[in-house]
Amino acid sequence: MTVGFLGLGVMGRPMAANLAKAGVELVVWSRTDRGDTPPGAVRVTEPGEVFRRAGVVILMLATEQAIDSLLPAELGGTLVVHMGTTSPEYSAGLGARIRDAGGRYVEAPVSGSRGPAEAGELIAMIAGDPEDLSRVRPILAPLCRQVFECGPVPGALLLKLSVNTFLISMVTGLAEAFHFAEGHGVEADLLRQVLDAGPMASAVSRGKGGKLVDGDFAVQAAIHDVLKNNELIVSSARRRGITSPLLDVCRDLYASAAASGHAEADMAAVVHAFGEPTH
Repeated sequence: MTVGFLGLGVMGRPMAANLAKAGVELVVWSRTDRGDTPPGAVRVTEPGEVFRRAGVVILMLATEQAIDSLLPAELGGTLVVHMGTTSPEYSAGLGARIRDAGGRYVEAPVSGSRGPAEAGELIAMIAGDPEDLSRVRPILAPLCRQVFECGPVPGALLLKLSVNTFLISMVTGLAEAFHFAEGHGVEADLLRQVLDAGPMASAVSRGKGGKLVDGDFAVQAAIHDVLKNNELIVSSARRRGITSPLLDVCRDLYASAAASGHAEADMAAVVHAFGEPTH
């Protein structure tokens, strides 16, 4: 079976590369050609050809508008797997449109940044009809360390936004800890060592702590993408009548970091939104 892949960005490119490396017959398309076609994949010049050639098409696209602009009117049984992060409401509507066009639909957002994507260590949350989920699981195996079934659409995206609520608040709190330490003359590397040795340590805290110590903001998860996710969480909370006090503050901080020139930097660069500490 041929698998299609749309979107070769920070996450999409290594994901597609892992599929090709696993021997999947892969057809890819991306809006920008940076010479990044994964070895073993076939790149086509327009997205409609991906849908014509592939029985399963993976979408790893940044926005709802991008998806809308690429979706064909007729799908003829194609199974579309939405792996990006959009609002749950949009995903539910997308699934209905895909079924009306004769296709099948699974949402499969992932937790993890570029490093886990490169290592095939992402965590996937999948939702859809059980038959479709069974069909998708083997395709996700080269990409993911674990896959969790979340019932019908949009259960996977609701879980993804819940996960991101913790991720965003945790990384923002970590950045504030380093900002606080700097303001009091505490050595940043010593703070990192203590955090890494303690009960709060995680792969995320170690990775982002290292970035904060080194001032290395090479992108794993970009500020502009985190801001988009943050806005999705806050909007979804408002629609449900749920308060989101931490994420309200985080949204403003990531927006400030983006506006000050750090939109393409890693999310740890949110530390710049705190300003220079006064002594």
